[in-house]
Amino acid sequence: MMLEIADVDLHYGAAIALRSVSLQATRGEVTCLLGRNGVGKTSLLRAVIGAHPVTRGAIRWEGEDITRLATYDRARRGIAYVPQGRDIFPLLTVAENLETGFAVLARGARRVPDEIFDLFPVLKTMLRRRGGDLSGGQQQQLAIARALITRPRLLVLDEPTEGIQPSVIKDIGRVIRLLRSRGEMAILLVEQYFDFARDLSQSIAVMERGAIVLAGRAEELDHADVRRRLSV
Repeated sequence: MMLEIADVDLHYGAAIALRSVSLQATRGEVTCLLGRNGVGKTSLLRAVIGAHPVTRGAIRWEGEDITRLATYDRARRGIAYVPQGRDIFPLLTVAENLETGFAVLARGARRVPDEIFDLFPVLKTMLRRRGGDLSGGQQQQLAIARALITRPRLLVLDEPTEGIQPSVIKDIGRVIRLLRSRGEMAILLVEQYFDFARDLSQSIAVMERGAIVLAGRAEELDHADVRRRLSV
């Protein structure tokens, strides 16, 4: 087991965003968190990466309790986050955006591996272009590549298909499958689209109103029930 979220509550002021949430993510697998907008998916990811403190419960990573660790310390422990909306630096070049991933690496490891361009060939031709000049799909590939620069053992992806053209969605799915197949990292994926999640995930959890209401192995869940819970 790699990541364990145990009975987590999270509040924004008086409002409760997460209610007794428990979830696990395992090395060599994709764990997908599904749900409509506003049910707490991003809040859970923010708890995992340390961007918002939890009110109750625990988060353990590789056997260590990281519940109170700062975001930077979690990144140093191999947790990488690709946020919804990508959050690349629009005025920096593609190369400079990639280099921002060096911050958590030892000085001797601060280089962009050739494999990044094997995974995302389009980036190699755009190294001198500003991030803000890229299409949405290219920015998404850049955001994932920047996360991979940190050599993560847990990759956290928040709706990587949002607003992306189908050809790039296929490319992102291909990369996730490859990373999963190596068995070296756990992947926690937040999605709204069941078909994308079903094709990639070994475990699926569905959230409603800040709580997980359905969870299990992807092949064992009632797909019609999952779709019903995701429909508006």
